[in-house]
Amino acid sequence: MAFVTRQFIRAASSSSVASASAKKIVVKHVTVIGGGLMGAGIAQVAAATGHTVVLVDQTEDLLAKSKKRIEENLRKASKKKFAENPKAGEEFVEKSLSSLSTSTDAASVVHSTDLVVEAIVESLKLKSELFKRLDKFAAEHTIFASNTSSLQITSIANATTRQDRFAGLHFFNPVPLMKLVEIIKTPMTSQKTFESVIDFSKSLGKHPVSCKDTPGFIVNRLLVPYLMEAVRLYERGDASKEDIDIAMKLGAGYPMGPFELLDYVGLDTTKFIMDGWHELDAQNPLFQPSPTMNKLVAEKKLGKKTGEGFYKYK
Repeated sequence: MAFVTRQFIRAASSSSVASASAKKIVVKHVTVIGGGLMGAGIAQVAAATGHTVVLVDQTEDLLAKSKKRIEENLRKASKKKFAENPKAGEEFVEKSLSSLSTSTDAASVVHSTDLVVEAIVESLKLKSELFKRLDKFAAEHTIFASNTSSLQITSIANATTRQDRFAGLHFFNPVPLMKLVEIIKTPMTSQKTFESVIDFSKSLGKHPVSCKDTPGFIVNRLLVPYLMEAVRLYERGDASKEDIDIAMKLGAGYPMGPFELLDYVGLDTTKFIMDGWHELDAQNPLFQPSPTMNKLVAEKKLGKKTGEGFYKYK
């Protein structure tokens, strides 16, 4: 009987350890790599919701600009959120900023983080190199996530030894205002990792949706082919770009027409996504390049940011 009891205790203990190891990671410490619009937005939202955040970029000048933008955005948000209590608003800003620090050395800060969110330039080579390097310094439990909008998460994760602790976390611009986050689960992403990043997204006040590692995930997979089909409609001479925009706003209730949206996003951004998809599946009719868009990008007419795209801007 004593032997049976000892065996039962061992089995129960073993089961308890296995259960503990399968518990979700509660993300408290976040490292955001890249201080551009997306990275700064993610850092801002994380800091404002009680997380300890380190924002990483290449130079102190870039980080200073990012932190200034974050502070300005926090003050704007606090005026709306605490319109009747300015003191509480100031406390909210100060508390959020105190939770945010910066660094130019990612390797030196990831050893104590729960989650690394990468938001650098859309380059598989650069993202892979970054994660391969950080994989050597990050703690065993640390989850890696990429904010890529167009690259395969699996391809980036393969640069590391923690494919089970790797996922896609695709935020939308502007991050503080847009409620959606796409959670990308690769075939190697563990359920523990998946549930941990779902919970993290919710803790930011976001609405997470899940998707497999398919080109464009959900939103861009539907949005980009729609935009490109509008361009093809225009290229065939079936309708003017002005009438296409008006039709989609008044007929479909969209806030912007496809050409207005293309100019707003940046023609180079859309072309980059389409080129990547075309490389993956050249026979797919939805992924065919556009001569008109290629010409505009070659002429540096990228949309609102350059003053001209499909439309001219003053």
